[in-house]
Amino acid sequence: MNYLIPANSKKSMLIFGAFTTFDLILFGVGIAATLLLLLIISPNSLLTAVIDLMPAIICGFLVLPIPNYHNIRIVIQELYQFYTTRQKFVWKGWCVNDEFSESKQVHK
Repeated sequence: MNYLIPANSKKSMLIFGAFTTFDLILFGVGIAATLLLLLIISPNSLLTAVIDLMPAIICGFLVLPIPNYHNIRIVIQELYQFYTTRQKFVWKGWCVNDEFSESKQVHK
């Protein structure tokens, strides 16, 4: 039985076809922090304007959709897991016959 699954089948589960609920919450928090900083620190110079806009820029960068991954946040998360968790590779050899493995034996 061969089934054909469309390449964009998971996009229908995303908001606007690109964002999860967490992505929109993260971006909303970044926008809210930027608005709060704009009220607290009035941008009189270029440096204070950049400081005021940094939360929105960082959060916008993190939720930016990219091909082959969901977004930049997922890429950073995958890189972190790859370099911090110990990987275990099980090698069984060239010819494997699981007929007599311990998990498949029936004790009589």
